[in-house]
Amino acid sequence: MLSYALKKFLYGLAVMLGVLIVVFLLFNVLPGDPARMTMGQRSDVQSLEAVRKEFGLDKSRPVQFFLYLNDLSPLSIHTNTAENKAKYHDVKLLALGKEVVVLKWPYLRRSYQTKREVTSILRETVPNTFVLALSAMVFATVIGVFLGVVSAVNKDTWIDKAANSFAILGISAPSFFAGIIIAWLFGFVWSDYTGLNMSGSLYSYDPFKGEIMTLKNLWLPMITLGLRPLAIIVQLTRSAMLDVLAQDYIRTAKAKGLSRNAIIYKHALKNALNPVITAISGWFAGLLAGSFFVEYIFGYNGLGKATVSALEMSDFPVVMGSILFIAFIFVLINILVDLLYAVIDPRIKLAE
Repeated sequence: MLSYALKKFLYGLAVMLGVLIVVFLLFNVLPGDPARMTMGQRSDVQSLEAVRKEFGLDKSRPVQFFLYLNDLSPLSIHTNTAENKAKYHDVKLLALGKEVVVLKWPYLRRSYQTKREVTSILRETVPNTFVLALSAMVFATVIGVFLGVVSAVNKDTWIDKAANSFAILGISAPSFFAGIIIAWLFGFVWSDYTGLNMSGSLYSYDPFKGEIMTLKNLWLPMITLGLRPLAIIVQLTRSAMLDVLAQDYIRTAKAKGLSRNAIIYKHALKNALNPVITAISGWFAGLLAGSFFVEYIFGYNGLGKATVSALEMSDFPVVMGSILFIAFIFVLINILVDLLYAVIDPRIKLAE
């Protein structure tokens, strides 16, 4: 188990390094001068040079990459100055003349536009995105498993055909298109009946109460984000249930006189959940990334909206930090799911 987890961890580091290289190269071929975007178009040459030096933009591309990699690495080398100590919040391990080997959290640098640390921006927006992704996954799982079971039990009836039609529609509709339609219908046309808004975040500001949680702003982006995983879970649950219901032990349970509900929910559904768990685990990480345009459409203040806004302003540190965070979540969830399989299904053994 330990050697398998270590192997997956090393694979994960390789994936993260690959993502970092691709994103870094991509942003360095895009047009635009980050220093001029930070200081404005009418800035003087001295101010622009000072900003370029501050962000390391005056160095060659390979040097910039290795400096960024050094900032990301928990174990890194820096000049022993009070400024670096305050910036990295590190713990000194070894002194090498003017340089020191330190242990620290990954440093994602600062936003070109707001001058805030990217870590603080992530800390502010990720919880909102996590709530949105988790609620969308719960919505998709509960409704999807229920519809999948009902569809399988009522095979070839109008119920089955209606559930399959809904699943095909959910898979076919892109999230950004579904978001526009849902926002227009439920947040504008039928807003008098639904009481929902076309846009809004999880937390809103009230001049008398301060910052308050506004759960009604979560409904529309949650449904939009959960439509595609819901459709896939319906089809997976239906297919798995049909396979399980055709097994010999199900026929034996029927012959023993067990009730229909006991056969379906106690015996069949339990053994049909493996592919559903796979979908849930994969889609949860995907929902964090897929929330980008959904949050932007609904004006939901999360990681996706902050990343799209930063991309519009060429605020590359924020975009790179967001992408690396999403990649880390993908890698972490894949490792946890692989380890979870062996616990859920004894037939699955981890290769040592």
